[in-house]
Amino acid sequence: MKNLTATKRKLMDQLSTKDGIIGALAIDQRGALKKMLAKENFQGDVTQAIVDFKKLVSEELTPYATSILLDPEYGLPASEVKVADAGLLLAYEQTGYDATEPGRFPDLIVDWSAYRIREVKADAVKFLLYYDVDESAEVNERKHAFVERIGSECAAEDIPFYLELLSYDANNDDNASKEFAKVKPHKVNAMMKEFSKDRYKIDVLKMEVPVNMKFVEGFAENDADVVYTKAEAAKIFKEQSDATDLPFIFLSAGVSAKLFQETLEFAAEAGSEFNGVLCGRATWANGVSVFAKEGETAARQWLQTEGRKNIEELNEVLYRTATSWHKKF
Repeated sequence: MKNLTATKRKLMDQLSTKDGIIGALAIDQRGALKKMLAKENFQGDVTQAIVDFKKLVSEELTPYATSILLDPEYGLPASEVKVADAGLLLAYEQTGYDATEPGRFPDLIVDWSAYRIREVKADAVKFLLYYDVDESAEVNERKHAFVERIGSECAAEDIPFYLELLSYDANNDDNASKEFAKVKPHKVNAMMKEFSKDRYKIDVLKMEVPVNMKFVEGFAENDADVVYTKAEAAKIFKEQSDATDLPFIFLSAGVSAKLFQETLEFAAEAGSEFNGVLCGRATWANGVSVFAKEGETAARQWLQTEGRKNIEELNEVLYRTATSWHKKF
């Protein structure tokens, strides 16, 4: 078992239920939210709209979440209207990645630091890394060093470090393809093993599920799409869980609320000892269209009804399937 400092323990408790389940709400999207608004032909001030939508989500949905993930660029006003007992995670990375060279290299928000994130009373630092275990050692060593720096910074500030890992294939840009589905388990589970090493000083891993459920027997639309049988998929989920001794939580990756809930059930049945979720678009995505087309009042009503229903249904599944992170520290 790993050790936590008293301060980190207190902050981790703030982010989860008293039983150690993390039911966090993610709305640190920036580029993705701009694209969603553009898709709805939103004609107003996009920057203000993003700030306002994040505030609405925070105000209406944090009563049903253990914590909320925001970004310092647009999300600080939303952090001020969350319910008092909901924890706060702040993203440290710039949105997207560097597209000027191969490797999907990350960058930090230039005028923020772990010290500053702690200074605004956040309970954890979150950093997103795109990672392909099969890319060159030169690329991946740069990323390893990058994460080591953040881990050391978080350790110095005595604040939990949540690392979000997104897999990709440097030779295939289509993560939704059948070809990527075939290699995804290897890529997800191998990177999970890598970043569980002590050198990175990570406290919680925020992970993709290790298969694309749309290619799993029983979930695929037709037999031709099946890449994994249910038994194979279950084995992959168990291997993922066994690849780390750290707490890990699942991200929703923009799938529907229903599919995400079914995925959690499947993971638990497979023996995955995941410790919660950091769920974003599966909860609030359909509210963006309402906000863009009908305005703030209608969006608030949507969040109070459909948004709340999404998160409460997710919680019902989550608290039945997740295990406590307390067992890992």
